[in-house]
Formats: sequence, structure tokens, C-alpha cells
Amino acid sequence: MKEPIISVKNLVAKYGDETILNDISVDIFPQEITVILGGSGCGKTTLIKNILKLYQPFSGSVKIFNKEVTSIEEQEFDKILSKIGMLFQNGALLNSLSVFDNVAIPLEQHTDLSKNVIEKMIKVKLDLVNLSHAIKMVPAELSGGMKKRVALARAIALDPDILICDEPSAGLDPLTSASLDELILKLKDLLNMSIVIVTHELASIHRIADRIIFLDNGKVLFSGTLNEAKHTEIPEIKTFFEVGKF
Repeated sequence: MKEPIISVKNLVAKYGDETILNDISVDIFPQEITVILGGSGCGKTTLIKNILKLYQPFSGSVKIFNKEVTSIEEQEFDKILSKIGMLFQNGALLNSLSVFDNVAIPLEQHTDLSKNVIEKMIKVKLDLVNLSHAIKMVPAELSGGMKKRVALARAIALDPDILICDEPSAGLDPLTSASLDELILKLKDLLNMSIVIVTHELASIHRIADRIIFLDNGKVLFSGTLNEAKHTEIPEIKTFFEVGKF
């Protein structure tokens, strides 16, 4: 069994007095796509935010690259973060900047590379997401699918080991969603990335998932392969894969 690239043990996460995640343990394995599922308010986004230390866990352990991040020095954690790309649900592009300048942000902030090298890297990343022609455009000129691909190019700008995607297909039509899934699969193989995706899209899950983590009321209801999830007798998961709804 390969070692997990992210390991969460006995995590408790709270907002004030309200417990959102209650003693959960999950593992994310390298070079796999792990999909986090669950109904609204079950703790999916909270789990991601605690892994990335956007929120400090109330208790428990979070290890990334086998390093405990809940108690790590900030400078050391920044090094770990530089190996993690994030694709936000709405893309989170800066509307006043061109596609080129949006993708440049992580390269300018986290490297000492020359402008010439940065320019070449941006062109490579935009070529990978099939957007070389859009380099001078601004977000207002892009379709929803194009915005997601620009955001994806920015997320992989530093060649991360881990890519985290929050609802990547949200707001996209089925064809565009399928195209984005194909792109994510291609990039996973090309860049040897481990990918964590929060999504509700059943068709997308069937296309891309290696493993499923199913959260329910702050607990892990299921953790296993896609095939195991599709054949489980757990009612909530069975219903989801039969009906596509929580």
C-alpha cells in the first residue's frame, strides 16, 4: 500500500461552539483523483480549509508530504503550500488583469525567475489548457469554461504535486464539463499530480474519480475506491449513485 500524500487523523473542526467535523480520518493517495462528496453543510469545504490551514483545526492531525502542518512554522508551511495548486469554484480571476497577468501571479509571488522565463512558463501552461490564443484577453471576454481553464493554468503554474479543485464543473454545461474533466485527467498524468476534487456532478465523478470520500453530518460515511462506492449497501451513497442526488 502506498503512503498517503495527505493524511488527516482524528480531525475536529469547529466554528465557535459548533462542531463541523467530528473526529474524522481520511487519506489522500499520490497520483490519484480523490473526490469529496456529501450534502450541503456536511463539512467538505471545511475539510479543505483545515488541510490548507485557512482554519486551524480544533484538534487532530493533518500531515502533508508526511509533515505535521497543524504545528509547523509558517515559513516551512509556505514551502508546502508552494507545492499545492488551488482551483476555486468561481475561478477567482482578477477582472482587471489579462489572462497572462492572472496566470503570472503565483510565478511572480513565489519565484525569483526572470520575466523572460515567467513569460515562457505562462505560454506553456496556457498551451496545456488550450488557451494560447487568449493570452491578452481579460476575464470579461471569456466564456465560463475558458475562465475555469485560465484558473486551472494559474493553479498549475508552479507545477504542484497536489491540485485541489472546489466544484470545478459548477455552472458549466455538460459538454464543457466533460471537456474540463478530460483536461484534468490529462494534466494529472502529464504532471504526476495528486488531485482532490469537491463536486456533486455524478457524470464527472464517473469520469475522473479513483477514490471517494463521502462526508455526512461531520463524519466520514465512506472512504474507498469508486468501484467500492458504486457497489456499497450504505443507503445514502447507494441513493446518490442511483439518483445523482443527496
